[in-house]
Amino acid sequence: MRIISGKYKSKRISAPKNLPVRPTTDMAKESLFNILNNLYYFDSISVLDLFAGTGNISYEFASRGTETIYAVDAHFGCVKFINKTAKDLELDITTFKSDVFKFLEKTALKTDVIFADPPYDFEVEKFLKIVDLVFEKELLNEEGVLIVEHSKHTDLSNHPKYSYEKRYGGNVFSFFDN
Repeated sequence: MRIISGKYKSKRISAPKNLPVRPTTDMAKESLFNILNNLYYFDSISVLDLFAGTGNISYEFASRGTETIYAVDAHFGCVKFINKTAKDLELDITTFKSDVFKFLEKTALKTDVIFADPPYDFEVEKFLKIVDLVFEKELLNEEGVLIVEHSKHTDLSNHPKYSYEKRYGGNVFSFFDN
């Protein structure tokens, strides 16, 4: 995986092989950040990265100047790797080792962008539960956006907060507006 832009542009990061992850592809990530670049000034937003895995998305935000980043993952190895990488690169990323659903139930954090990259084999109901929890708990700031990454075989477009989606190969980013 590589950081696309910002302070650490072109920096390659190698995650341990034993992590149970599927990092967002560089092509899809670059396209996603091109969209976000037109919506936000990265140095003035806060981000919540759910199912953070290797921290790929968190590193990209940090490299582009985002200073308030929270990364949540249930796997100890993933959280440990994010902490190590953040320390090595001197990035300010706050991690939480937690089941994402439990975290969303309990947290009072409000951010501008929430990115969720759950396992692609989740049932649609689990994807929608993430969306519902974010909006029920009012975890987005005004003008905030929730982005859920999923496979092309998952359709989230019936949710009332659904705005649009972008497809990149087998990857889909569904956007939900506050």
